[in-house]
Amino acid sequence: MFNIIRKEMMWGGRLLVLETGRIARQADGAVLATLGETSVLCTAVAAKEPRVGIDFFPLTVNYQEKTFAAGKIPGGFFKREGRPTEKEVLTSRLIDRPIRPLFHKYFRNETQVVCTTISHDLENDPDIVALIGASAALTISGIPFLGPIGAARVGWIDGAYVLNPRVDEQNTSALDLVVAGTQEGVLMVESEAHELSEEIMLGAVMFGHRAGQQVINLIIQLAEQAAKEPWALPEPPAAVAKVEARVRELGESTMRAAYGESLKQTRVAKVAAAKAAVLEALPEESRPLAGGPLKSLEKHIVRRSIIETGLRIDGRDTKTVRQIDCQVSVLARSHGSALFTRGETQALVVATLGTGQDEQIIDALDREYREHFMLHYNFPPYSVGEVGRMGSPGRREIGHGKLAWRAIRPLLPKKEDFPYTMRLVSEITESNGSSSMATVCGSSLALMDAGVPLKAPVAGIAMGLIKDVDQFAVLSDILGDEDHLGDMDFKVAGTEEGVTSLQMDIKITSITEEIMRIALDQARDGRLHILGEMEKALSESRGEISKHAPRITTMKVPKEKIREVIGTGGKVIREICAITGCKIDIEDDGTIKIASVDADATQRAVDLIKGIVAEPELDQVYRGKVVKVVDFGAFVNFLGARDGLVHVSELRPERVGQVSDVIAEGDQVWVKVLGFDDRGKIKLSMRAVDQESGQAFTAEEIAAARAAAGGNSGPRPERGDRPERGGDDDRRPRRPRRDDLRST
Repeated sequence: MFNIIRKEMMWGGRLLVLETGRIARQADGAVLATLGETSVLCTAVAAKEPRVGIDFFPLTVNYQEKTFAAGKIPGGFFKREGRPTEKEVLTSRLIDRPIRPLFHKYFRNETQVVCTTISHDLENDPDIVALIGASAALTISGIPFLGPIGAARVGWIDGAYVLNPRVDEQNTSALDLVVAGTQEGVLMVESEAHELSEEIMLGAVMFGHRAGQQVINLIIQLAEQAAKEPWALPEPPAAVAKVEARVRELGESTMRAAYGESLKQTRVAKVAAAKAAVLEALPEESRPLAGGPLKSLEKHIVRRSIIETGLRIDGRDTKTVRQIDCQVSVLARSHGSALFTRGETQALVVATLGTGQDEQIIDALDREYREHFMLHYNFPPYSVGEVGRMGSPGRREIGHGKLAWRAIRPLLPKKEDFPYTMRLVSEITESNGSSSMATVCGSSLALMDAGVPLKAPVAGIAMGLIKDVDQFAVLSDILGDEDHLGDMDFKVAGTEEGVTSLQMDIKITSITEEIMRIALDQARDGRLHILGEMEKALSESRGEISKHAPRITTMKVPKEKIREVIGTGGKVIREICAITGCKIDIEDDGTIKIASVDADATQRAVDLIKGIVAEPELDQVYRGKVVKVVDFGAFVNFLGARDGLVHVSELRPERVGQVSDVIAEGDQVWVKVLGFDDRGKIKLSMRAVDQESGQAFTAEEIAAARAAAGGNSGPRPERGDRPERGGDDDRRPRRPRRDDLRST
């Protein structure tokens, strides 16, 4: 029934298995990829006919995680997987970016790659497994895919590269880098690093690329037995060549003049007018075929100009960074804000500080955890002068936000040193190239403006590449057109000391180590220049947080006292929050964080909690509240939930006949601790304290007050003054003694 083909190898100390022929047999290509006990089912399907009237490749990549893979049931009301998580979106992008450039130039059939995690051993991250499986599924599908590609994760632990570090090892690694590429070179890099040098980063890329070659060989072995008949390679319509020649004849001069305009808005208008003129001059039947030739003409003009003259669209050379303007504290009520402008790209970044209650709870496949640092990136259509739909963040927004998040996170203070939840929001208000790197720069400034003690300022720069046969040019701080018409988008973020994040996407089949080295060195020069411009606005974090941000005071109580602070059903802690208006977080180790913009309210909450956890001390005076009145005295609540008894003899210096005559429930009184009985009950005194000032009387003052009251402060009569008991009939029956019971 099944024609199962299976290939396996030991890879990084774990077994990597690629299997096809058992599951999803109706897909064009289906591979079950397994590393350790993490398995991802990867499928590839393409429509049999191309989509008509489009000039792009309609590829969709969907990565999805099933909670059953880790033995979990989804949370929520519906108890099934819902909208894609951030991890699923980011992994979908991770797979899409390296495979997209490898499809045939004229392939226009709608294609879908679906990768489903069906088993997770909580040790091996499924993203690398999914990338490898997708490459294998496409390679055996027959679809015109110019692969295969290999992929690997690289860590830097104790000064050495580690291939595919396990999930728990990633916490101790100074690097988390994913690299994908073909046999010829690298196609994609995604990384987060702790200020590592360019040399270490380049070494990690090449280490991962070499490890990926083993994967490519395994996929080739699988394809030799399992590959389907290759589809016929698509050819451009014969009419396109004629249209292309005519488009160049009609539009080259006007298009070249348009791209000579340095101002983006004017250039866009002139390019649009040149295209419209070309379309108008073409026969009506040729116009639908003109999209590709027009784009080819644009690429030819821009790329050849850079290669031949060394000058770019806006007149810069290949290394110059556009003019930069940095402003901080631009919003009055925000906790921290920055407006970062580089040329025609601008990001308004706002920092907000919160408490532990504001942390994001993430229900991941391998575990549930709380995230205290968030960065959200928004790209409204007005930023490029367009009208567009506003809605939930798309894959691009999530990906750009995560890239900036990775760049900033290694420089944040430890949570125990700075117990705030931090949220950054980057609103891209203008865009013409590398808004994600503008977000990195603006985020660094906004956090420092908010008083977050960053280890060092962070800046980012986007590099581009124009490669033509044996000539190439690496471009610093690329424009939007250079990104669109170029061969590489290489983003590097970091400090003066080293790199914190690196992302590279290649639009050609691969690039060499030499090009990457040049790009990294050139990026470092640009990054240092940008850091210098940022320093003019703010060179280090402010000494204190904004007056509008909550102050967090940290205190610690014994673990056994946590229950008393919380109270039954949370009654006590809710009451403290209601009284003071503070936000209070209590951790399992007894750490309590109190947050408020009002210092007096914070101190009030601290005092209330201290009162709950403090132990009463002998001869100390406390403020309390009468909670119950009885014939023999009154019970007073003090030190939070503690009650003590003020015996009737300790109410006043003089003799008290009826307790209710001198005290009532709800009265606020001062009491002094006299001692503790054998059962731990607390004995209190009111007569030993001045009820107006709360000052304890001295022994001499107490004796004088007793003498003034007649020497007797209690209602109990002396033995000689007691009334004689009645006869035997008036006496209460004597309780049997233990000896009596024994005698029976």
